[in-house]
Amino acid sequence: MKELFKKIKNGLNKAKEIVADAFADDNGVGVIEVVLILVVLIAIVLIFKTQIMGIVNGAFQAITRDSGNIIS
Repeated sequence: MKELFKKIKNGLNKAKEIVADAFADDNGVGVIEVVLILVVLIAIVLIFKTQIMGIVNGAFQAITRDSGNIIS
């Protein structure tokens, strides 16, 4: 009976170490941060899509219009 309790105790200690190591390991934190930043950027683009398109179109129109002055 003592041997059984000893095995259970050892198993619980190993499980405790595995869980503690999993929480101490922060290698995945960088990935989570990058994913959250991408989600926020995509949300901003979707929210301000029309305004961004207006700015980009205006910039390209100005480039096209003024490129004639540079060439001649």
